[in-house]
Amino acid sequence: MRAGRARPLRAADMKKDVRILLVGEPRVGKTSLIMSLVSEEFPEEVPPRAEEITIPADVTPERVPTHIVDYSEAEQSDEQLHQEISQANVICIVYAVNNKHSIDKVTSRWIPLINERTDKDSRLPLILVGNKSDLVEYSSMETILPIMNQYTEIETCVECSAKNLKNISELFYYAQKAVLHPTGPLYCPEEKEMKPACIKALTRIFKISDQDNDGTLNDAELNFFQRICFNTPLAPQALEDVKNVVRKHISDGVADSGLTLKGFLFLHTLFIQRGRHETTWTVLRRFGYDDDLDLTPEYLFPLLKIPPDCTTELNHHAYLFLQSTFDKHDLDRDCALSPDELKDLFKVFPYIPWGPDVNNTVCTNERGWITYQGFLSQWTLTTYLDVQRCLEYLGYLGYSILTEQESQASAITVTRDKKIDLQKKQTQRNVFRCNVIGMKNCGKSGVLQALLGRNLMRQKKIRDDHKSYYAINTVYVYGQEKYLLLHDISESEFLTEAEIICDVVCLVYDVSNPKSFEYCARIFKQHFMDSRIPCLIIAAKSDLHEVKQDYSISPADFCRKHKMPPPQAFTCNTAEAPSKDIFVKLTTMAMYPEDHYRDRLSRDMGNTDRIENLRKIWVFLKTAFHARLRCMCTCNRCTFCICQNFLNSDLLQSVKNKIFTAVLNRLRARVAEWGAMMLAKDEGRITHQVHAVSSVEDSVFMESSHGPLCLEARHVTQADLKSSTFWLRASFGATVFAVLGFAMYKALLKQR
Repeated sequence: MRAGRARPLRAADMKKDVRILLVGEPRVGKTSLIMSLVSEEFPEEVPPRAEEITIPADVTPERVPTHIVDYSEAEQSDEQLHQEISQANVICIVYAVNNKHSIDKVTSRWIPLINERTDKDSRLPLILVGNKSDLVEYSSMETILPIMNQYTEIETCVECSAKNLKNISELFYYAQKAVLHPTGPLYCPEEKEMKPACIKALTRIFKISDQDNDGTLNDAELNFFQRICFNTPLAPQALEDVKNVVRKHISDGVADSGLTLKGFLFLHTLFIQRGRHETTWTVLRRFGYDDDLDLTPEYLFPLLKIPPDCTTELNHHAYLFLQSTFDKHDLDRDCALSPDELKDLFKVFPYIPWGPDVNNTVCTNERGWITYQGFLSQWTLTTYLDVQRCLEYLGYLGYSILTEQESQASAITVTRDKKIDLQKKQTQRNVFRCNVIGMKNCGKSGVLQALLGRNLMRQKKIRDDHKSYYAINTVYVYGQEKYLLLHDISESEFLTEAEIICDVVCLVYDVSNPKSFEYCARIFKQHFMDSRIPCLIIAAKSDLHEVKQDYSISPADFCRKHKMPPPQAFTCNTAEAPSKDIFVKLTTMAMYPEDHYRDRLSRDMGNTDRIENLRKIWVFLKTAFHARLRCMCTCNRCTFCICQNFLNSDLLQSVKNKIFTAVLNRLRARVAEWGAMMLAKDEGRITHQVHAVSSVEDSVFMESSHGPLCLEARHVTQADLKSSTFWLRASFGATVFAVLGFAMYKALLKQR
């Protein structure tokens, strides 16, 4: 494995800029070094101190802005020096190779002074700079090497000449490199091996890159690793050269033509020892690590905007990645992850993310091992409830690296606002939340476990400290695979706002407990009676003897009154897996809530619509009556004016309102007596009543032009005498008769 051309680092991978401070004894050439770098020639006149120099990012090799700061003991105080040290990222201690006094000051003054101003755990990297190498014919390295071995914070030593421009650019490159690619977090010079934190990070990188989980990196995996880190593949001969280097130094570094973990770690140790630790840093930063070898927040928690009333789900690409992850660790190919296989999967995590309750949240096999479907369900649950944690977990698994995406956010689908789904009467969601509400010990846990296909016998084996308040599994609705998420809501007097938010509500009561249903009815009236959230009542433990509930009406009548589906009998005390019919019904209600609401609304408003039709008929008849008796005057003495005044009088309006109220009460009584299945019959009877009323008013219109009022006997049948409709029509006829009689009386008086 060779370094190649390093992949361009992201903004989150490195510092925003580098600040280099030059210190040392007077007249060692600090200012000359800076001016020679800037002007590329030795200055004839050197000022006491150079101004701060800023080198743009596009000029530096690492593409990072660099600030170079000079220090002058003659012009600056100790406080200013201390401030400059605290602001610096790297410090170059300059000495003159021909001046032994300046070399001695490196250890007697400058290194102690700098270390006093920095924490022991975060020491500044130091570069020893031997200037004026043009004045001597020997090297100072023999004197400097013991100092470098004594102080681990010293990154390197460079001998240079400001006059001859020797190693000037290299000096500042190494200073910049010491900041961006420090040796300290990676390597321990005393023990000549990598530090534990570095070994841990590189081990995780190896396990992520080992995509077939066989313990070695084959040629394809090495090429993929090389490409994502350095933007260039390795030639076949280069791959063999890498393996030969490893074989030469360690015996178990290569196995079955693949690079083992030991070989992988050895290569990076070799890079660091040869001064190429930028190669190791490029790999570490590509996999999300910062200078302290911790995964960065930007890597683990990429920005993801979630508007209100929207949910989060995994998309198709995420499920494909999780499928490959499951297959990678399912070594025995039994479509379930054993405890050892699950532990191996979580080795790339800093902690074990799943507790024992997960085994009672998703599907498992007979041995209690999480199945393939359960594995995907748990990830779906995490995404829905806590998407930030899901992003974190995907980051540990290396999702963005292996899928070559910008971040884990590309694995998440943010659903559209639920209000839009209601408007369009269709949903694009695949996960639906159902809150399961009921008294303690009413059977809610049984409902949750039944979703996972567990009967009462299997549920009794669950330990109390391993119980879960969630259950999630797939349900098929009209051939579509959807996820139903059940949440057990603890019993309380009032539900919180978070406990109300869901797609469908499941109200559970125990048929053998007479006090169980009252809680469901109270919660429904408090929170869901006037909402658009569909509700379904479950009569749990239906295999037991059913007792009368201590409530004003029965559960069936309660559902009928509030236009809900009848209570669904349910039991998990079965030989095989419990029935999933109620879960299909709950998912269907969650997918199409508007249909459920519209059914409730149409049942509730059906009678009102009929009364409104009667009102429209009244207005129509009133208008027609006026048209038949059209009069152009406003004398208030003619028949038309008298009838007009009477029709607008308070007396007639009061009679009319009483008629409508009586009809409405009669219709409601019929609905309560016959139920929803007899609505069609009610409509026919209402139509008959309206026709009867129309016949009476038609007779009024006929009488106004053909003679005295005559109530035809054919409208009065034996059935009418036994119903209130007869009295309604009789009172209406009497009212009309009084109006016309009074009109005729006034007409006769006028003629006389």
